[in-house]
Amino acid sequence: MAKRASVVWLENLIGKTGYGMRSGAYLNMHLVRRSLLALLVMEILTGPAYAQNQTIGKGLYTSYCSACHGDKGKGDGAAAKGLPATPADHTNGAIMSQLSDKYLIDVISKGGSSVGKSTFMPAWGSTLNDKQIRDLVAYIRSIAIPANKTGPTANK
Repeated sequence: MAKRASVVWLENLIGKTGYGMRSGAYLNMHLVRRSLLALLVMEILTGPAYAQNQTIGKGLYTSYCSACHGDKGKGDGAAAKGLPATPADHTNGAIMSQLSDKYLIDVISKGGSSVGKSTFMPAWGSTLNDKQIRDLVAYIRSIAIPANKTGPTANK
């Protein structure tokens, strides 16, 4: 996996030795390097959680999901009529709040059969990348009513 430009920049900055500086400036540079290292660790640990984009997710939803799940996510898309199982209603906050992000990511990337649901839910993992799938999850979370303000509570 390629490193993000910000990670490479921080690694290069942290790797600087401070040579050629006045002696008092070296101590300050040491503190700056330690602070930047802490920021680098935070970016690595939390980067994907903040990378979700509902707007991009909405576009992906329209392209890949709305045929079955409907334009508004109620499970009433044009293709739903021909399916033996009703597609999930993503607007039902009571149900959606019980599903973890991991569960939704698994369903989207590996298909319905991977979580014991309908085999008619296709696996999109070979079509969509990880960020696109997280963007879809962010959008799906945004259309659930009532919205789950505390995050998913179930282990599903």
